[in-house]
Amino acid sequence: MLEQFAAVNIWMLTLVMTRLGTMLSLVPGFGASYVLPRYRLSLALVMSFMLLPVVSKYLPPMPDAVPLLILTLAGEVVIGAFMASIAIAVVSALQTAGTLIALFSSMANALVQDAVSQQQSSVAAGFLSIMGILLIFVTDLHHLMLRALVESFELFRPGQPLMFGDMSETVARRVADAFALGLKMSAPLLIVALAYYVTIGVLGRLMPQLQVFFFGLPVQIMLQLWVFMVALSGMMLVFLEMFRDSYASFLGA
Repeated sequence: MLEQFAAVNIWMLTLVMTRLGTMLSLVPGFGASYVLPRYRLSLALVMSFMLLPVVSKYLPPMPDAVPLLILTLAGEVVIGAFMASIAIAVVSALQTAGTLIALFSSMANALVQDAVSQQQSSVAAGFLSIMGILLIFVTDLHHLMLRALVESFELFRPGQPLMFGDMSETVARRVADAFALGLKMSAPLLIVALAYYVTIGVLGRLMPQLQVFFFGLPVQIMLQLWVFMVALSGMMLVFLEMFRDSYASFLGA
C-alpha cells in the first residue's frame, strides 16, 4: 500500500513539474541564461510540491503502458512551452520597438549582448527588454503568469488530446499583436524622425554648403533620446497592459 501511494504521488509530482519546469525553462526572466539551471530546477521542484494539492484533482492516474506514459509527459512539455511562448511573444514587442528606435535615432550599429533575448541587439532594444522584465517582477505580473499556469491544468487536462488548433491560433495572434505593439511603441520616434528627415532634406537643398552628416547626426541623436525619455513611461505602461491581458484570458475568475 505504501509503495502504491508513493508511486501515485511521484507520478502526479512528475506531471506538475514537467509542465511547470518547461515553462520556467523558457519564459523570459526565469529562463534566462544568467539563471543557473539548478536554481530553476529547485524552484520548479518547490513550486510543484506547493501546487500538487491544488491541481491533483485534474491529474489522471499513471498509465499502465509505457508509450502512453511518454505521450502524456510529452503533452505536458507542449503545454508548458505554449504557456511560455505567450510571454516570449509579448516581450518580443520590446525587441521590435527597440530595434525600430535604434534605426530612427541612427544607433542601430551599436550592438550589445542582450541578456533577455540572449543575442546581439541594439542598445535601445536591450534597455527596453531589461526594463520590461524588471517591471514585470516589480508589478507582480509574474504572479499572474504563474496563476495562469495553475489554471491551465483545468483548461488543458493532462492526458487529454491537445487543442493544437486553438494553441496555434493563440500563439499566432500574440505574435501579430506583439509586432503591432512594437510599432506603436516606437511611433513617437518615427513621427519625429520623419519630420526631422524632411527638415534636414530641405536645409540640404537650401544650403548646399551645409555638412548635413556632421551637423544633422548629433542633433538627430539628441532629439530622439529626448523623445525616447519623454515617451518611455507610456511605452512601458502599454507593454504591461498587454502582458496582463495576454494571461488574464486563462484565469477562471
